[in-house]
Amino acid sequence: MSIYETRRQLIGKGAKAIGLAALANLLERDGAAAAMAGLPHHAPTAKRVIWLHQSGGPSQLDLFDYKPQLKKHHGTELPGSVRMGQRITGMTSGQASFPVASSIFKFEQAGKAGMWMSEVIPHHKKIADEITVIKSVHTDAINHDPAITFIQSGSQQPGRPSMGAWVSYGLGSETQELPAYVVLLSQQASVNADQPLFSRLWGSGFLPSRYQGVRLRGGKEPVLYLADPPGVSRTDRREMLDAVGALNKMREEAYHDPEIDTRVQQYEMAYKMQASVPELTDFSKEPESTFALYGDDARKPGTYAANCLLARRLVERGVRFVQLYHKGWDQHGNLPRDLALQCKASDQAAAALVLDLKQRGMLKDTLVVWGGEFGRTVYCQGRLTETDYGRDHHPRNFAMWMAGGGIKQGFQLGETDDFSYNITADPVHIHDIQATLLHCLGIDHTRLTYKFQGRWFRLTDVHGNVVKKVLA
Repeated sequence: MSIYETRRQLIGKGAKAIGLAALANLLERDGAAAAMAGLPHHAPTAKRVIWLHQSGGPSQLDLFDYKPQLKKHHGTELPGSVRMGQRITGMTSGQASFPVASSIFKFEQAGKAGMWMSEVIPHHKKIADEITVIKSVHTDAINHDPAITFIQSGSQQPGRPSMGAWVSYGLGSETQELPAYVVLLSQQASVNADQPLFSRLWGSGFLPSRYQGVRLRGGKEPVLYLADPPGVSRTDRREMLDAVGALNKMREEAYHDPEIDTRVQQYEMAYKMQASVPELTDFSKEPESTFALYGDDARKPGTYAANCLLARRLVERGVRFVQLYHKGWDQHGNLPRDLALQCKASDQAAAALVLDLKQRGMLKDTLVVWGGEFGRTVYCQGRLTETDYGRDHHPRNFAMWMAGGGIKQGFQLGETDDFSYNITADPVHIHDIQATLLHCLGIDHTRLTYKFQGRWFRLTDVHGNVVKKVLA
């Protein structure tokens, strides 16, 4: 054995080993094919998803869960009967006091259902009759990394496929010119630095890597290393890919490694994207009415507004799943200042996306989801004043909204106690959100599975129920 040979190469030299490897690979592919047989499992109400993830945990108390009675409790100690000894993070566990902080913002009712919405999200009032607000979402995680990993992959532990990867694996793509799963990251508007985001959040986990998300960046080079170097023509690139493809085909026939086929497909997709991405990211043909709708920030690559507009253009071209991450929602201190900044940068664009999809006739089969990984506490973190406060992580209840794709219009679900601390009606778990998303796409979440290391896995693990009350 040469010191340069890999274990796979050594095993591949044995005829018997090749036969066993080929059989195992065929069985794995047959298992995957069997798991996807009959998809969609039922008539879908949505063909595609745009998930607007507000990374850091938006405060439900200051946005959607109006609690006017908190004014009289402002500055008083959170009753033990409300907290009930529930765990809190290490950031506030050492506090000698847990004073109640009522929202500093004014609220108004909007839409036919009279939804209460904060003054910092005025544009959301325009879509009140289009969305369902769920005020009783809850999660198992209390810190950012496990919480974001959980809502994106169904597990607090890294290594599982992301939602977009599961959808891409199950339904494939509606276009051959762009990836089925695209990721966009928006810069924060808050003053305080926010938590980092890791590429594994849109990874494929143990699924073949062709199902992972492809990140588009703001600026002159939306996809790194996509452009040909100087002196390489399209003809040269085509000839090179054909030659490399032939070599890869030989390797795949010898070793039956599905990742070799994935690599070939990725090369071909990159070749197609060299033509499709420049057209996709060129907003010059968008009418002025578009920028009036989304706001002037939509002209600046990398902003939340620009990415919301890009998300519309992506689904318009057949992309199945768009994940938009917006950093900056982790307000442990200076919440009135930073939350207002975040909302100023995102409120108009999020509402515009829904209205834009509707006017194009696309909202009916596009599911839009908005929310963070958890909510914020009613008690103040740090020093409480009449004009300033902070809030810690709160996994027991928070607010999300959905629109389009078979979701009820102008509807509210879930109730919380007078302190927005505990759920009192219609609890909705993260796995329930995931199951509902898949249901709208025509997928039974218990049947979209993949066998890995001897076990069949799924996005919702062994949990989750479709939230039928929010379905139209």
